[in-house]
Amino acid sequence: MNAPARRAVVIGAGIAGLATAALLARDGYDVEVLEQRDEVGGRAGTWRVDGFTFDTGPSWYLMPEVFDHFFALFGTSTQAELDLVTLDPAYRVFFGDEAPLDLSTGRAPAQFEAIEPGAGARLEEYLDSAREAYDLSLREFLYTTFSSPSRLATGSVVRRAPRLARLLTTSLEKHVARRFTDRRLRQVLGYPAVFLGTSPERAPSLYHLMSHCDLTDGVRYPMGGFGTLIDAIRRVAEGAGVRIRTGVRVTGVEVDDASAARGVTCVATDGTASTVAADVVVGAGDLHDLETNLLPPHLQTYPERWWRSRDPGPGAVLVYLGIRGHLPQLAHHSLFFSADWHANFDAVFGADRHVPTDASMYVCTPSRTDPSVAPAGMENVFVLVPVPADVSIGTGGVDGAGDELVERAADAAIARIAQWAGVPDLAERVVVRRTVGPADFAREYSSWSGGALGPAHTLRQSAMLRGRNASTKVSGLLYAGGSTLPGIGLPMCLISAENVVKRLRDDRSSGPLPEPARSGAR
Repeated sequence: MNAPARRAVVIGAGIAGLATAALLARDGYDVEVLEQRDEVGGRAGTWRVDGFTFDTGPSWYLMPEVFDHFFALFGTSTQAELDLVTLDPAYRVFFGDEAPLDLSTGRAPAQFEAIEPGAGARLEEYLDSAREAYDLSLREFLYTTFSSPSRLATGSVVRRAPRLARLLTTSLEKHVARRFTDRRLRQVLGYPAVFLGTSPERAPSLYHLMSHCDLTDGVRYPMGGFGTLIDAIRRVAEGAGVRIRTGVRVTGVEVDDASAARGVTCVATDGTASTVAADVVVGAGDLHDLETNLLPPHLQTYPERWWRSRDPGPGAVLVYLGIRGHLPQLAHHSLFFSADWHANFDAVFGADRHVPTDASMYVCTPSRTDPSVAPAGMENVFVLVPVPADVSIGTGGVDGAGDELVERAADAAIARIAQWAGVPDLAERVVVRRTVGPADFAREYSSWSGGALGPAHTLRQSAMLRGRNASTKVSGLLYAGGSTLPGIGLPMCLISAENVVKRLRDDRSSGPLPEPARSGAR
């Protein structure tokens, strides 16, 4: 008689939770996912209203090989699961009164050379370095649990140790400034730090590898929106036998006398309380919430005092806009950079944090690529304004009904788009408006401090210094998602799911799991 499958329960049905569940089921576990919201996807959700389909969070498709690898583990492919298109331009950058800059998909030396003589050749060198750092990170530092420090002493790491030391101890801002003098080029190469939850002066220059992702590898988009990616991963998970229950809030992790996880307690929307037994518990939500609210103090690996010295990364004011008429002035991805770059970042990340008055921001207009996300003759616009991770900034609302600081930031963002992109009547053309503030992130996603992305990728919060993916106090309790290693972003969340499986297997290797042989392969 076969022994019963080991049971696993996954807390949270965001991309990390769904991917972790799928991989555990692939390894033979009997898996159930519990999600407190009524729909799956977490931050990568979908809001449909009046013919518009808004992605509520992630909107950049980078690191395509990570998605390709994940689907290949299940015998399928990105091509079979998604309808991907490559964006050209990859994105457009606005600098106020100066002409906007389009960055082409692939390397963009001509654009840099036109702004600063000699910058084209220097960009090629910069991107060669970014590619090397990216490949090394993918091979050695991302698909690993860091459970065996000696594994870091591979030949490729040892050979590059002096250079790695420089990249880790020099800020991205300084790294860029040594190579480029024009403010606009420095901003283009420095701003990816924000998507890592920090600023260019606080991010290690190792993260210049991000420029490989957008300027060399290109930027893609799944037609239909990022909800189609969540749907695809859910299909894979359920196809592997995973059960998903929504509207169920986990209230605690059950631990036996031997300090081993034995399941979770939970409450359904109708108030029904229950216990779900399991041999393995994976927290795929916010790590601060999981540690400080679901475990008693003596079983917390990361108690409240640990978090006091950590950086939660930025919060965000999000604005979802349905616009009457077309907006050819905007690209699919547009970045608006304030001239007072340092004051902007100090407002968000510095000692005296407040909503910036001169904010840089990100604008996504997916209807420029995908007509299905907006009614005919209209545009779908998503705006992200980085603000401090501070729940006192407040909540958003529909049609201006949010808290004052949130709505004021939204109004300022709309005014900036109107002025810089040359759309003077933009505010009058708004037919749908909804805002989201830091307090919404705390309420909806149990996000630490109302952060929008996850803990910042500063030096002391990167790689093995980031929150580990297993409890040191409770055996069988593991973690996935943007709060833990390897970090923030959809690809990182997929990798974190794989690292859970590697931890359970006691697989201390670096690099992704082997993919199954393809049918018909020789």
